[in-house]
Order: sequence, then C-alpha cells, then structure tokens
Amino acid sequence: MDVTTRALSRVHPDWIALFPDDFETAGKILNSLQEYLPEIDRVFRVFETSPKEVKVVIVGQDPYPTPGDATGLAFSVDREIRLPKSLANIFIELKSDLGIERTSGDLSDWQSQGVFLINRVLTTAPGVSLAHKNIGWEKFTEKIIAYLGSNGAVALLMGASAQEMSKYFDKKVVVSHPSPLSAYRGFFGSKPFSAVNALLVKPINW
Repeated sequence: MDVTTRALSRVHPDWIALFPDDFETAGKILNSLQEYLPEIDRVFRVFETSPKEVKVVIVGQDPYPTPGDATGLAFSVDREIRLPKSLANIFIELKSDLGIERTSGDLSDWQSQGVFLINRVLTTAPGVSLAHKNIGWEKFTEKIIAYLGSNGAVALLMGASAQEMSKYFDKKVVVSHPSPLSAYRGFFGSKPFSAVNALLVKPINW
C-alpha cells in the first residue's frame, strides 16, 4: 500500500464522496513530504468522523512538533503523554466552566460525540512548529471547515488563526487562545464549553 492510499484509508467514505479531488490533492501534499508529524496513519484521523455526524468544529493551528505528541486531532495527545500547556489551560477552564475535571489529554471521546478537532495545517516537521505552513494544507482545510459551517456546525474558535474561519459559521463561540501567552487575556473566564452547549440541541459531554 502506497503512502497516499495508507493515509487516506482512515478517511470516512462520505468525505471522499464530497471532496474527491481535494482529498487527492491532500494525498499528493503528503506524498511530497520527507519527514512529518503525526505518523502517516494519523494525518487524516480527524476525517474518521462522517461529516453528517459533526456537531462542533474546533480549529487548531498545526500538530504538536514534539515526536510522540501529535495524534491527528487538534490539541489532543495520547493518554500517557504529559499535557501540553495549551491543553492544560483548556482543562483548567473546563473545570471552571462546567466543573468537569479531566486528566487525560486524549480527546477521542470528544471526536466520538461529533467534535471535529481539525488543525489548519495537517503536518509539521519534527521539532519545528508551522514547518508546513503555506504548502497547500490551509486551502484544503479551509474548504472542509467552510462546508461544515454551511451545514450548521457550531464553531469554537480559540485565537487569531482559528478566528479567520469565523466567517463560515452562523453559530460560533470566539475566545482568546489558551496558550500561556494569551490565556489570561480573555480565555480564562470565557466559559466556552457551556456557551457551545447552549447552541446545541444535544450538549457535548466534555
């Protein structure tokens, strides 16, 4: 199985049916790279969820550059990995907002409820943030995000990069980024999880 076929095997058929040419292009982008994170089987992991099941869109920037951290879901890390600072701050606000205390950084339970955790750039080089900016990922992911917004998904947009996608959503919660640099400038105390749930028919169990 070649690189592209292996990577795209994780993609739900509904996505391929909607965007056949775009996923072909995405596969070519991946095929052009020598070294990248996350691992090949996880690059398109966010697309395991059918577009019909997506209720909430959370937009990240790009994968964690530390080998072993990136999982293919924005902000998520594997269960045994120490929490990155932005994710730790997300969990601090989650406890403040809804009283939910999480210790695991694995957000696959959010994904299983229809939370679409997409990075605008789907890969990066090991040890280098935004190494694969402007090679074509943003055009691909923006089209996906725009489609989900037009289909009525609720957006949780944290920080300036994510907020560039605001125009595609009628229902959205816009807050500062949870990074240590900006969490105290409007993320803490913003209660984004209860705000998102208020826009849903069936709330997410965060």
